[in-house]
Amino acid sequence: MSRMPRHLMEHPEDVSIVRLPGGAEPEFEWAHGPFASLTRTPDETSVICPTAAVPPAASAEGPFKVVEVAGPLAFGSVGVFAEILEPLVAARIPVLGFSTFDTDWVLVPSDAVHAAADAWRRAGLVVTPTSLTGGTH
Repeated sequence: MSRMPRHLMEHPEDVSIVRLPGGAEPEFEWAHGPFASLTRTPDETSVICPTAAVPPAASAEGPFKVVEVAGPLAFGSVGVFAEILEPLVAARIPVLGFSTFDTDWVLVPSDAVHAAADAWRRAGLVVTPTSLTGGTH
């Protein structure tokens, strides 16, 4: 029995990842938006936030487009990231991937998002546009 192809939702908003010192607390004014993530380790604090909100002196990479794996995914799902990342590895597209409780996310450099979508479609995945702020484009 074949399964339905994996569905990816491409969001149009630009985001960046900001590196702060370990234990740093980002200021709420810029570390939020329709899409934001905070990760702390002993060595660094990383914040994903809208590119327009990144403080001028911050150490940041971006802009990226956010690609969401349609979910929610079963918590014990195996191989989802491999299925998503293998076509991008073959196309030599660098990404940042991470998971939330319900699904997986991939940040694709904004200038490579069309090439990524083409690689995913060639691999049999479905890619559709959407918006983090509501509605479709």
